[in-house]
Amino acid sequence: MKLTEKRLSGEELYKGKIITVQLDKVELENGSEAMREVVRHPGGVSAAILTDQNEMLFVRQFRYPYAEVVLECPAGKLEPGEDPFEAMKREQKEETGTTSSHYLDLGKLYPTPGYCSEILHLYACRIDSYGEKHLDEDEFLEVEKIPLDKAVEMAENNEILDAKTQVLILRAARLVEQGKL
Repeated sequence: MKLTEKRLSGEELYKGKIITVQLDKVELENGSEAMREVVRHPGGVSAAILTDQNEMLFVRQFRYPYAEVVLECPAGKLEPGEDPFEAMKREQKEETGTTSSHYLDLGKLYPTPGYCSEILHLYACRIDSYGEKHLDEDEFLEVEKIPLDKAVEMAENNEILDAKTQVLILRAARLVEQGKL
């Protein structure tokens, strides 16, 4: 098995500020054809940001698709051509007012590979300095510190539903245990 699909044709159904929706016709490896709906997304960044006391910074913000306030790690969208590491530093400063001088690159995450092209770049860091937040004009959030052990319990008990945040909590806890963060 090759496990590949070849794009035969497609059309753009919607182009918005952040996403584009495409409907593509593909050829499957057995020669038959199928349709694929794809949300094209520029990608994003997120980080596990820890204090010296092993507290992790989170943001609470209203997430319209779920019509609820969601607890999650600071995160943001990549601008076209933007370096993910620079985007992470920007988002950290904007959303939490903190800066760091040493980051661990935790790689990439595909949050919804069944229909979306988004790739999240994940990082972990310790806070070096605190300052003022600089939120976007349409961004409203609250920053919250939670002890890492408590955050792990919350992720395990399904009290934190955001996938990237669950991954970052568990990876940060492991890195702290190993003395790498």
